[in-house]
Amino acid sequence: MAKKTPSATRTRRYARFTAVDRLEHLLVLLSFTTLAITGLVQKFALSPVSEFVIARWGGIENVRATHHVAATVLMLVVIFHLLEIGYKAFVLRTPFTMLPGFQDAKDAWMAFRYNLGLGKSRPQMGRYSFEEKAEYWALVWGILIMALTGFAMWNPLATVQLLPGDFIPAAKTAHGAEAILAVLAIIVWHMYGVHLKRFNKAMWTGELTEEEMLHEHPLELADIKAGLARRSLPAKDLQQRRLIYYPVAGILAAAMLFGVYGFVSGEKTAITTVPAQIATVPVYVPQTPTPVPPTATPLPSATAGPTAETGAGAASPVTWIDVGSLLGARCGSCHSATLATAGLSFATYADAMKGGQDGAVIVPGSADSSLLIQVQSKGGHPGQFTVEELALVRAWIEAGAAER
Repeated sequence: MAKKTPSATRTRRYARFTAVDRLEHLLVLLSFTTLAITGLVQKFALSPVSEFVIARWGGIENVRATHHVAATVLMLVVIFHLLEIGYKAFVLRTPFTMLPGFQDAKDAWMAFRYNLGLGKSRPQMGRYSFEEKAEYWALVWGILIMALTGFAMWNPLATVQLLPGDFIPAAKTAHGAEAILAVLAIIVWHMYGVHLKRFNKAMWTGELTEEEMLHEHPLELADIKAGLARRSLPAKDLQQRRLIYYPVAGILAAAMLFGVYGFVSGEKTAITTVPAQIATVPVYVPQTPTPVPPTATPLPSATAGPTAETGAGAASPVTWIDVGSLLGARCGSCHSATLATAGLSFATYADAMKGGQDGAVIVPGSADSSLLIQVQSKGGHPGQFTVEELALVRAWIEAGAAER
């Protein structure tokens, strides 16, 4: 029998990733890239590049909708990945080779010394190198942080039931910072280690050549040649484990999918939790002065000095000048020009009167029909008004919600 030539040895290929593994990687790649683009243009909305991207995307609402869809896809991939890990661990009895250990710290130190010219040889890697493990667990950590902070911004009312309202702007800051860190990690670390240092095509072809295995994973290659890797299991044992695992996995999958459904549809914004009543409100209501009870204490911002027309000590009508700064201070963390949750912004008078995705929230002349007053009257809102502030806004709306 003819002996194998060196070229034949180098071209021999070893299976490394299944088609399912590669599909997961592709979905993570697409969803992460989409999240990065649509997220960073919102964080740096005033940048010329962001303005260009948002305009080409069809507007900020389209950008946010795409961001939400990509986040949902990523959550579904995570659920599938967790079920896949359970299948490999329980049914196939696959070792947890991605878990970090003390040997990884030794390999990292050895590689560090070798790269500085202080060591004579590179560390010998097994199934996964310490770099691959670090990158994998960094992804796990990043997804966890982004999910928690994203939930707080996506569901503010549910968040403030458990945490202080200040947690929402803090979550926004952490969400943006983690996004920048993740993008930089991909560009600097992943791009160099996988595409520049040595182009690794295993996530696209599913295979590595023997030369690549010898360079990147010599310990795993030695196990394969010795017949110690990927030992087959009895078909009877596999069948028994599947009969146990599939029902359990189905229940877990249903529970996690229900959680995702609640995540994405439980709450659009605080305003939409109040039943809309705009249809019953007259289109035009004449401006009328709001009577002030004799015992009420006038608010400082709602009073003015004597004028030629009203006489000494008369109260001037409340205008947007009095109310705009209050709305900006109380509601700006969620309804600013750059973060107009559900399309609602209080940055300008025109924005406030325009309303959001569900229509107007201010009905001139009818405070009780205004969603802004309805939400604030319930209490517990992240940007909750004080009693005096609520009275001021109510008086402004009743007086016709004048701009000036």
